[in-house]
Amino acid sequence: MDEMAFGGAGILAALAGGESNTPEFDIPLLVITGPTASGKTGLAISLARKFGFELVGADSMQVYRGMDIGTDTPTAAQLNGVVHHLIDVVNPNEEFDAALFATMADAVIADIHKRGKRALVVGGTGLYLRVLLKGLQSGPPPNPELRAELNEKAKRDGWPSLHAQLKIMDPDAFERLHPNDGVRIVRAMEVYLQTGTPLSEWQQQHGFSKKRYPHLVIGIQRPKEELNMRINARVEEMFKEGLVDEVRALLQQGYDSSFKPMQALGYKPVNEFLEETISLEEAIETTKTTTRRFAKRQRTWFKKEEDIIWIPPNEEALIEAAIDWLPR
Repeated sequence: MDEMAFGGAGILAALAGGESNTPEFDIPLLVITGPTASGKTGLAISLARKFGFELVGADSMQVYRGMDIGTDTPTAAQLNGVVHHLIDVVNPNEEFDAALFATMADAVIADIHKRGKRALVVGGTGLYLRVLLKGLQSGPPPNPELRAELNEKAKRDGWPSLHAQLKIMDPDAFERLHPNDGVRIVRAMEVYLQTGTPLSEWQQQHGFSKKRYPHLVIGIQRPKEELNMRINARVEEMFKEGLVDEVRALLQQGYDSSFKPMQALGYKPVNEFLEETISLEEAIETTKTTTRRFAKRQRTWFKKEEDIIWIPPNEEALIEAAIDWLPR
């Protein structure tokens, strides 16, 4: 990720550049992001404790109740009094997407601001951050008949088969979407089959040009090899902390292994282990591999977000300088 590093010069340029258009909400936001295992949450907690921020999560998995170990949701002990919004807000069988996230985040941020506090947004789900800061992309409305047809095809042939077809229809979507991310695969195929234009081109044409909030986005950068080592260590720790028991408890509560969150990183291999189709060692190694691949997709996404300023995790002083951008 060295090609994305701007450091202190990038922060100074961002602070000097001002806003290119009038934002929808006049509430400045500082955002900490980066790939999984980069250390963004720990840094955000440290800054929140030091400067009185309330954290607003931007993680598509930490929103689910009962899925804390596999999503690395910060514990009460780690937060130690720091307020963290938008974690554990829906059940694993409930629908949740970027639009709902933005609606909930808007309400939380407005409340924080009304109480005279400041919000610090932290998370690595790039689409959630994009929608929060720049709005929803344009595109044709959903087509229920086409969606039903694609979902039926997926039941027959499997999601990886549909994902492979995206390589011709929308190479960008093919690269960034997981082969089992059924919701987004269907949306990408739906847009292309209706219009002949890839969803990525719809997004580029829309441009997300309207700033919803004045914002400064700082990304935590680590060398690829170091990040992979941290991912491997985190996965080992998750299994030691009881990831298998967490999944078993979710199943006992009636959350089927076919539910979307239960197909996510870590959870799908553990389900396969509990179904006795793979060994525990295979579940651990599969989780490491899929998480490293996920981090790669995150880096690919972030490269296209031109307003992220990348710094090493130990440059807290630079972030403290950036905090002066926010009104006291």
